[in-house]
Amino acid sequence: MGLVLFPGDDDNSSPDAAWSCKGFAEFRRWLAQAEGFGLDEMDGFGGQRSWSDVVTPLTPLLDHPDVGGPDLSPLECAAILSRVQEIADQCQERGQDRLVQEHITDARNLAIVLRFCIDKDVDLLFL
Repeated sequence: MGLVLFPGDDDNSSPDAAWSCKGFAEFRRWLAQAEGFGLDEMDGFGGQRSWSDVVTPLTPLLDHPDVGGPDLSPLECAAILSRVQEIADQCQERGQDRLVQEHITDARNLAIVLRFCIDKDVDLLFL
């Protein structure tokens, strides 16, 4: 079982980003850590910290159910895209271990899908 993020354009040839459930959880933990907090401390992830205490454009992605939940709008995709690219670029410059390199690759793949959603003005869907 896994998770796929894809554009809501009804075209099976459009780009997508896919993870195992465990891989997506690790990816989101990495993004949260880059934003200065632990995902496990957040409400919905085992912690008590409210999402209203966190200021990041990644909130719609980080605080999204793995299955179901709202689609992300092109406007949300644009905000997420910018920050995901910054995180990937910063980590790439530092040179990291294999797991971080996998996260950077995942971030770049997600960026392709986010950019597609923005350019086509379609929502990002979770499946």
